[in-house]
Amino acid sequence: MATMFITTFEILKNSAIDRIRDFFSTGWSEDGSTVSPEYEAKVLSRNRSALYASLSWLHQHQAINDQDLETFELLKKTRNLLAHNLFEVVTGQTESNHTEQFPVLAELLRKIEVWWVVNVEIPTNPGYADADIDEEGIVPGAILNLQMLLEVVGGNTELLEGWRREQAKLHRHAQPDTSNIATKEPPCA
Repeated sequence: MATMFITTFEILKNSAIDRIRDFFSTGWSEDGSTVSPEYEAKVLSRNRSALYASLSWLHQHQAINDQDLETFELLKKTRNLLAHNLFEVVTGQTESNHTEQFPVLAELLRKIEVWWVVNVEIPTNPGYADADIDEEGIVPGAILNLQMLLEVVGGNTELLEGWRREQAKLHRHAQPDTSNIATKEPPCA
């Protein structure tokens, strides 16, 4: 469970940073996605850490509250303890309450992800223009991934194998059809 805590904390960090960065993305270059100057002005200018700048942005937009920020700091301390003292924690030489904190971590991740779906993705998707949305019924992708990881850790690989099959299908469909390209060099003229 210690490694799941660390993994989930990293998913939380990525969710906070990447969702906002992607929102301000303007395209792609050789170095990856490019972001608008607004990202620097509205997000990164808040803190030299992209993570804390993103958390500040989420706080300002009421995705998270003061208590969530305090919770994040507590979870970060636990993550750091695990990351730097994993052997000691696993062997019982150092105490950690990561197992008890795991649901709190997952709930904070869910809160941010659901807020994003409800306040950014749905309003910007015309297909949901007048839809009645049940926030409790929303299961964001990050939460589905976490559920899959927990199943695998528990010994159930069926969900993982299904996911791998779907990824392989997507990968095959994304590849250009080269079956009609000649495989031999053309004869010299």
